[in-house]
Amino acid sequence: MRRAILFVHIACSVALLGDVACFLAVSVRAATTDDPALATASYELLEMFSLVFGIPLSFGALLSGLALTTVTKWGVRKHRWVLAKLVVIVSVIFVGALVLGPSTVAARDGDEAARLALILGSGYDVLALSLATGLSVYKPRLRSRRKVLA
Repeated sequence: MRRAILFVHIACSVALLGDVACFLAVSVRAATTDDPALATASYELLEMFSLVFGIPLSFGALLSGLALTTVTKWGVRKHRWVLAKLVVIVSVIFVGALVLGPSTVAARDGDEAARLALILGSGYDVLALSLATGLSVYKPRLRSRRKVLA
């Protein structure tokens, strides 16, 4: 069971990082093109990225990560890096819901500020998910105070 959950977690996390990297690339291309038809099509594509990939992969990574904390020694209450990863994925979900989603619609309608928000928001997501990947690989040995005091 642990390996199946780990597989789902890694697959969702890696796919989500790829999705937001593509989201960033398309956002930059759409914001810098002089072709209004290409920009509109790009923003429509970004809406699809969010609905088809971003939302399910984000929640898949979150839920499988939480499940892993119950079947492995890497508990949220034992290791700060696990808690940091939880905070990162929740922040990515909030950026998606509060910045990327609304900004995609506004950018398609020609809002220049929304176009910048898409680039900054998806750039944040790429950096945040890269940090989470690094935490998974290096697993800093800082333990939470609760574990040290117990």
